[in-house]
Amino acid sequence: MKATYSKSSFSISGIVCNTLGHDYAISRKITNHINEYKCTKCGKEVTDNFAGRVENLTLKTKQVNSSLALFFEKKMRRKYAIPYEKISM
Repeated sequence: MKATYSKSSFSISGIVCNTLGHDYAISRKITNHINEYKCTKCGKEVTDNFAGRVENLTLKTKQVNSSLALFFEKKMRRKYAIPYEKISM
């Protein structure tokens, strides 16, 4: 059996973010209350969960957010009868 090791990425910006805190900016708006954020210094991605807390953005949460964004967009189009081109997120 072959042992595999993950390469750890060492960066100065990662150390700065760990000691001073991340500087998150909204990278994608999912709904009125749920956003995806990305740190402007180190690139770490997080999202709001359904309880309102921030959690790491994994492949599963990206898929959930994409489905939720599609559902929310369809709901807004149906509610306000707005053509597809007018909605911007």
